[in-house]
Amino acid sequence: GGHHPVREGEVFNTRYQALHQLGSGAFGTVWLCQDMRRKSQVAVKVLKSRESSAEAAQDEVALLRCVRIMKKKDQAGENIICLLDDFRMIGENGFHILPLKVLGPSLRCLMGNHTAQGLPLPFVKKCLQQVLAGLQFLHQRCRIIHADIKPENILLYGPNKNLQNLLPSAVNCSQKTDLRLNGPDGDLDNRLEESDLMSIEVKIADLGSACWTYKPFSKEIQTQPYRALEVLLGLDYGTPADIWSTGCLAFEMATGEYLFDPQPGKYFSRDDDHVARIIELLGRIPPQTAFSWNKSTKYFSRPGALLRLSRLSPRSLHSILLDRHKWTQQEVAPFASFLLPALQYTPERRAT
Repeated sequence: GGHHPVREGEVFNTRYQALHQLGSGAFGTVWLCQDMRRKSQVAVKVLKSRESSAEAAQDEVALLRCVRIMKKKDQAGENIICLLDDFRMIGENGFHILPLKVLGPSLRCLMGNHTAQGLPLPFVKKCLQQVLAGLQFLHQRCRIIHADIKPENILLYGPNKNLQNLLPSAVNCSQKTDLRLNGPDGDLDNRLEESDLMSIEVKIADLGSACWTYKPFSKEIQTQPYRALEVLLGLDYGTPADIWSTGCLAFEMATGEYLFDPQPGKYFSRDDDHVARIIELLGRIPPQTAFSWNKSTKYFSRPGALLRLSRLSPRSLHSILLDRHKWTQQEVAPFASFLLPALQYTPERRAT
């Protein structure tokens, strides 16, 4: 399929020896490698290089190089994954090699351990501060839209030994994994305590879907549950699309469930259901937004009325947190005051 068939023990550029695969995606595979020059381990992304994805690979290289250059000028760049080196090798398909700082597993792995109740709010707050600092750096310093903020693209790192034990498991970590952490004595029920969590830092990873603020590459960006309204409606988008995704991420971290989990039906699409769920939570979409797209009639029969879904069940963020998740009023008020500005319909009015 255009992937380079990496083999364990293979050496790239006479320097990086492949140990084992850490993960794979649409644009490449990631390998844990030994940097034989520096006697340290690195994560190496081998970009897919068939003709159809070569341009996307070139774009990712350019974006990561920009981040590397700007990080020398701005401390906030520490919240973005670090490109250590990059070079091109000619293989069966021709391919790029991107050595990156090796980190722990993704936030998704950690959330799999807390699916019932979500992660502790102090850790959610700390994690979001770091994600937002990283986005501020990408948006303002690099003029980059990440375009795919989600738990899988937030990587953990830190001194905690339990976290290091997660690394081999990260390959098989999926959305529904109930991931227990191996303790020093092999006890699978030795889970991370809140004090351990607070020692963990996070970095934004995977710029494979990112684009420049002044040059979007694609009309359709973001993974569905985190997709901003303007992207769903086919409107122009910018950096506020990342803030919408971060709002969805915040809710999921804190509760253990998606803020929006759209499903297709017999007479409506997944996108129809997604727009309906957004309206149920946030209220009627202003006509100037709903009808600013020349294909608005695909969704709306008249201002605020959906074409294929008429029976909506309005619900407020406060009631969801109070009734379904049993939060206290003292927990709900500050969380809602943070989240709702990140979900403003009008991108220009959305929190930055």
